[in-house]
Amino acid sequence: MLSEYMRSNPTVFHMPGHKLGRGIPDRFLENFAQLDMTEIPGTDNLHFPQGAIKEAQCLAAQAFGADQTFFLVNGSTCGVHAMIMATCKPGDKLIVARDCHKSVIHGLMLAGVEPVYIQPGFNPLFGISETVLPSQVAQTLIANPDAVGVLITRPNYYGICSEIREIAQITHLHGKMLLVDEAHGAHLKFSETLPVCAMEAGADLCVQSAHKTLPAFTQSAYLHVKSEKVDVEKLKRILGMLETSSPSYILMAYLDIARAIMEAEGKQRIEALLQSIEQFDQRIHLQTELTLLKEGHLENGALDRTRIVIKTSDAGINGYEAEKYLREQYHVQVEMSDRKNIVCIATVADTDKELLSLEKALLGMTKELRKTAEGTDNHITEMQMPIQKISLKDILYSKGNHMLLKDAVGKVSLEMITPYPPGIPLVCPGEVITEELVEYIYGIMSQGGNVTGLSEEREILVAE
Repeated sequence: MLSEYMRSNPTVFHMPGHKLGRGIPDRFLENFAQLDMTEIPGTDNLHFPQGAIKEAQCLAAQAFGADQTFFLVNGSTCGVHAMIMATCKPGDKLIVARDCHKSVIHGLMLAGVEPVYIQPGFNPLFGISETVLPSQVAQTLIANPDAVGVLITRPNYYGICSEIREIAQITHLHGKMLLVDEAHGAHLKFSETLPVCAMEAGADLCVQSAHKTLPAFTQSAYLHVKSEKVDVEKLKRILGMLETSSPSYILMAYLDIARAIMEAEGKQRIEALLQSIEQFDQRIHLQTELTLLKEGHLENGALDRTRIVIKTSDAGINGYEAEKYLREQYHVQVEMSDRKNIVCIATVADTDKELLSLEKALLGMTKELRKTAEGTDNHITEMQMPIQKISLKDILYSKGNHMLLKDAVGKVSLEMITPYPPGIPLVCPGEVITEELVEYIYGIMSQGGNVTGLSEEREILVAE
């Protein structure tokens, strides 16, 4: 399967950020198998680092502006779980932005923590979520003085960034900790023209997926600490529980390599990439009805301009069919699609060549499909948060039955229903399934989207 994909000679606008190895110097790709090592004298130990691994983590902390950095070989998912478990104890409350990744929900379940959700703003033009406002954070902290802290996702999957400096100030004013899932923002530190990174803006804990936007391999991530409030020894113990006892030296090596590449060349590469994207945007604007997401389209927040969000619905093409057409006809694979847009991840491994390939494919698609905007669902509304009937900590111990989704209105879901990607839950375990949600989910699937949490027969597990 992998060989077949490679033989198609694809233009990749999806993770991992090294883009089939283009972003990594050849000398680091030679003798690859010899990097696959284990804990023997002289190779150090991730869980008790004293040598090269300790030094590499210290270099990463300096590069990203953290007090301490931990290498993660189980992905950002592991780091999100560790952040929550190191900060909270069973029964605690944690204020969470509702546009969180499913790993946050799983982390809350593992830790026995009660979420207090904040609904991000909604952008009706693109049909996507925007940001959590500082005023929302302040109001929620006042209403929940017993909450341990705040966890936000920034940037979101569309590159939109909440005003994190003010959120950090408000959170700390209330004596709480700010946790940031910055899985899509590991590159922000290396450019002054992009939104500020979490470590510079006052976050106490931050997780970054190196493999998403840096030249690193899948499952490699960083966990940064910059706070005296964090119990680092507890965090280390939890990482020892959650991470494999046989960590990959390949992943650790490329976490170090990615840091070194970005420190040496990241600023220049990002600036060149941004110039190429700006020129690409201008050409697409002149030749098609497609619209690239820009900061001017946002009511709130800043935009990571390396994330290319293209609204295809103005050309009468929904995002799912656009992704399929680009892949099958032009061998261009985007990161994800939704009902109105496609999302392309551009990294320092991309050049004008890749953007020109994308441009050619988009021009061909808009001419060849020959649709009208009237034929596209342009009326996507903001989804309301369902009511929580069973707490997350009790879900694993709740009995359930399978039933068709269309018959499950009013029932309590024991599953997480998630369009994937991006992995942001529509329904979390313990929440009531509404008619609006059922219609929305069927709408996604009817247009070609993928939804996890349902069986092939479109059944869902609900509480008895």
